[in-house]
Amino acid sequence: MSQALKTLDETYRVRAIPRGSVRHWSWLFAAAPARAPLLGIYALLAEWNALMDPATEHSAARIKLEWWREEVRRLAAGTPVHPIGTYLASQPRAGEVDFDPLILCIDAVMAETGGAPLERAADLAPHACALRAYPLILASQLAAGDLDEAGLQECAGALAVADYLSRSTRDYRREARLGRVPFAVEELLAAGIDNTDLCADQPPARLEHYLQQLRERAALSYALAVRALPRAHRSQLRHLLVLAALGLKHLNSRAPTELESSGMRDMLLAWSTARRARST
Repeated sequence: MSQALKTLDETYRVRAIPRGSVRHWSWLFAAAPARAPLLGIYALLAEWNALMDPATEHSAARIKLEWWREEVRRLAAGTPVHPIGTYLASQPRAGEVDFDPLILCIDAVMAETGGAPLERAADLAPHACALRAYPLILASQLAAGDLDEAGLQECAGALAVADYLSRSTRDYRREARLGRVPFAVEELLAAGIDNTDLCADQPPARLEHYLQQLRERAALSYALAVRALPRAHRSQLRHLLVLAALGLKHLNSRAPTELESSGMRDMLLAWSTARRARST
């Protein structure tokens, strides 16, 4: 499948790693062999995340995602046609990895575009892993061989759960006002939380308590992600540690402006995290 390494069009590159974003810092301070695969995977996720936005028209999103499903199949067969697909296919290790798990990611994105809420708390981890862990695992496999697959999967899975919880606690109000509920229905019912609570400008005490519980779960998952990554692979997969460090830092941010105003602090944290990983 591999061929001469291609470059990624600037349009896709800008969407993949917006300057100053968490993805940008994790890519910038990644090990050299990881940067190209990571850029390709982030580019895919940027395209799919845009379709997952609640403001995106559902039927149009489904049509595009069905096309992407076929493109992933072409990528797995070594015949992609999209610029991002051909970029990923040109990676040196492309012929040694399985791209099929990306189909599970598309299925999860499709479920979110449909607006169907998670019914049980037990559904959260599989859904989060499909959305985020599988792509991160694939990027790591494209970057390096002879990995501790069990440790990598545990790290990426914990990171995916933490990111899902963090995103949900920050964006839930906008999603609820557009007809989506990012939390498990059984947990909301048990806590006595209804849609009016989720849409309120000021969350009532019962909702604030629930959100704080989710943030605490996210913090534990970020810590688990760091512990799970084997020390022998921390240098080559340090982008995962950067994602965990920045994710934990932003966990209690309540608005996008809070995330956007911390660029220099994020850079220093990403740099110091990557530096420590290189020294282990």
